[in-house]
Amino acid sequence: MSRKCDYDTVEAAIRKRVDERMNNLTKFQINRPAHEVFEAFVDPVKIGNFWFSSSSARWEEGKNITLFYDIYNAEVGITVREIEVHKRIFFQWTGEENTVTITLKAVDEATTIIEVNEEGFQENDPALLQKMVDNKEGWVYVLSCLKGYLEHGINTLREGLVR
Repeated sequence: MSRKCDYDTVEAAIRKRVDERMNNLTKFQINRPAHEVFEAFVDPVKIGNFWFSSSSARWEEGKNITLFYDIYNAEVGITVREIEVHKRIFFQWTGEENTVTITLKAVDEATTIIEVNEEGFQENDPALLQKMVDNKEGWVYVLSCLKGYLEHGINTLREGLVR
């Protein structure tokens, strides 16, 4: 008995798999409780110790937030789409399709695995490879600064990036 191949279904499945791969996943272990890692992102003052200089408001579901980077005289906007307190932050960069999911997994009372998954990269973008490399480098840098801040109280690492 012969089987007829449904090429449209196969193509759709392949495209779905390719689309699923157009993301960057970065994971780190932070030796601090999940609630402290969460607060470092959502608190407008604490974020200035490892990432942006400050944010316009506390990150809450549905809020539009402006993140300020004083040393570069720059700012960027995000929309906080969803929050699960101490567990998950989902936001979208303003003016872009890319979304970011920050997931916090408590290993124990003093250790957290943080996963940052940025999605929305376009497979047909001629600059895709460079964008994904830059993005990965950026998230590794942010999480390194976060680790230094939360584990050792170092809050000057974020100003060391040279491009």
